[in-house]
Order: sequence, then structure tokens, then C-alpha cells
Amino acid sequence: MPSYSSVISTSRDRSGNDPIFIWNGEARARAAAGEDILNATIGALMNDDGTLGSLPTVIETFKTLTGPKVGGYAPISGLPAYREAVVHDLFGDGGLSKQATAVAAPGGSGAVYQAVVNFLEVGQQMLVPQFFWGPYTEITKHSGRGLDPFTMFTQDGAFDIAGMTTAMHRHLEEQGRVLLVLNFPCHNPTGYNLSPDEWQQITDAVHAAGQKGPVTVLIDAAYMEFAGSESRSWVSYVPRMLEHATVLVAWTASKSMAQYGARLGAIVGLHSDTEELSHIDNALGYSARSTWSNSPHLGQLAVTQLLTDSALSSAVQEERAVLMDLLQNRIDAFNTRANQLELPTPKFDSGFFVSVFTPDQDATAAAMRELGVYVVPIPGAVRVAVCSTPESTMQRLTNALEAGLAAAL
Repeated sequence: MPSYSSVISTSRDRSGNDPIFIWNGEARARAAAGEDILNATIGALMNDDGTLGSLPTVIETFKTLTGPKVGGYAPISGLPAYREAVVHDLFGDGGLSKQATAVAAPGGSGAVYQAVVNFLEVGQQMLVPQFFWGPYTEITKHSGRGLDPFTMFTQDGAFDIAGMTTAMHRHLEEQGRVLLVLNFPCHNPTGYNLSPDEWQQITDAVHAAGQKGPVTVLIDAAYMEFAGSESRSWVSYVPRMLEHATVLVAWTASKSMAQYGARLGAIVGLHSDTEELSHIDNALGYSARSTWSNSPHLGQLAVTQLLTDSALSSAVQEERAVLMDLLQNRIDAFNTRANQLELPTPKFDSGFFVSVFTPDQDATAAAMRELGVYVVPIPGAVRVAVCSTPESTMQRLTNALEAGLAAAL
């Protein structure tokens, strides 16, 4: 036992793993030991046989990229063609593409980190709905910032626009700026999608708040491609936000191209003023260099081809549609059973996850583990990864949820 610790005090008691991966690891260990385990923790789209759902065209494109060029450094902010392809993927040839810059990042996590360290001062807080992706806490804490959740739902199950608006103005008064995260479409962890009316009300609130101080909206669009026809519906609200605010988009190929481990993403910054957009671009490039330095070169080359080659892009869309059908069948089966058992869930029509509300998430999750069913406890709910749960197991899953809720009462 050393007399002195070289690890600084604020780091000594930190966990080296994420709770989601811890529960996933326990579930896998029990399954490997021969137990009948249903693992609804995995945030990846899995086939019914437990293998990772993949897109053959994406895999083949990666295989074709070989030689010395692949092993070289990519530019700090990313390959120009990759950056352009990401912007075009989001906004096409419309006016927004001329008000945008993209900087490569290691997945959506890197994009969120970029937003936190460049749009909040040390000690300030990021504004999020009450239910949020857990690593937001670690990203903000590790960078010397914080997290401030506002009530997400009204009593009738709608998004709490009034609560969000009040929180934005409080942040303007208390810290002089706002960084608001909107993890839509396909919200992680609740599965909720904003209606057009809710998007419009949020836009109006941002437009008003932005006239009183610097407001930045981060749209974490990690699961965008699985929202079907609504995948780009949010884009139409961005121009009005830009009249008085900055808009950021966390873009990632992890989910859309089933390349979770390749760490391919980008943060896209939008602003109506050309000079301010240049400041944003420089800031994002600087923080990239000072953290991960270069994002993966091979992945940028592959994703650029997959986004810009029309034949490859069409093939990816067709293959993704097969995975989307698999996911939608699971969503429909879950909703049918959840309605029969009257499980307390938000409106859930697309995405990888749904939350089931509970007065004691730890008791609910513990009771479910006793039944061999694993979900992730989060404050006020348990997160269910429908994306990795076969349709044939939905009765077992929902029965376990019902038992877990009873244990929490």
C-alpha cells in the first residue's frame, strides 16, 4: 500500500467503466456460464441470433481501402471531402449548407465533448431534459462543467416546453449563456419524438432567449436515421433558430452505418454570421488537436465514399431499411405488450430505446436481474434496449418489467 497517491484527488475514486457496460458485462458473463439471460442493455442493433446487425456495403467499402494512404494522418479537422459530405448529408444543397462547418470527431461522444468545452465556460452547466444519455454527466464533469436537468414531460406526457424555457432564461441570468441539448429524433433513453408543434414551440423559445444572450442548441442526432420519414424533419426549424442562436449537430456514423467501434463522427456548427462561423471552426479544430488530435483516416475515407457515391449510398439505404424493419417489429411488439400490462412509458414509435418509469429504478432493475433480464437503471426509470431484444422475447421482457415495477412499490 503506497504512502502517497500520485492520482489527483478528484480522479482517485472515479470508475474506469460505464454503468451500461458493467451491466452488459455481468449479463454476458451469466449467459456464458449457461444461464438463460435476456440482455436488454446493449445500445446496438442486434440480429435475433445475437450477432451484430451490419450493412454489407459498408463492410465491403472498408475492405477496399488499403495501402500507405490509409495509414497516414488525416487533417486535424478531418478530410475536406468528409467534412463536406457530412454537411451535405444533413442539409443537402440548401442554404443551411453555406452556414455550416463540420469538424471530424471520434463518434457522437467526441462531438458532445466539443460542444461542452467550446460553448460553456469552466464551472457552467449544460441544460438537458430530465432523462438523458448517461455519459453527458461524465463528459461535463471531466471537463470541469456541470449538468442541469429540467423536467422533461408534462402530466399529459408532452415535452415540457415551459420548463425548458424557464431553465434557459435562468441560465442566461445565472451564467450568461445557454447550451441546450436536444437528443432528438429517437431520444435516448426514452424513445420519445418531438411533434412538429413541439419543435415549433422550442424554436420560438430559442429565438426569444437568443435575443437576451448567447444561446447554443446542440442537436444530438445520433439515432436520426432510424426515425424513418421524420429523420430530417428538425432541419426545417434550424433557420429560425439561427436568427438569434448558434446551432450544433452531433453527427455520427456509429448507428447509421452500424460501425459502433470505428468512432466516426463529426460536430457540425451553424451560424448566420460568416466571421462567427470561422471562429467556431477554429475553436473546434483547436480542441480536436488538443485532445484526440486526428480522427480515424480509414473511416473518413470509407464514409465519404458511402455518402457521395450514389450507388453505394442507395445500397446502404436499402440494407439499413432491412434493419429498420427488424427494429420496428420489436417496437410494435413491445408497445402491444406494454399497453396490455399498462406499463408507464412515454410515446415510443422509433429509435433504439424506451424508458419505463419507476419510483425506484435500482429495485426494479435488481428484481429483473433475479429473473435473468437485464436493463439499465437511470434516475426515475429503467432504460430498455429494444434494439438488441428479439421480438420473440418481448413477452418475457415485459413480464419482467411488470414484476420489477411491483418490487419497487
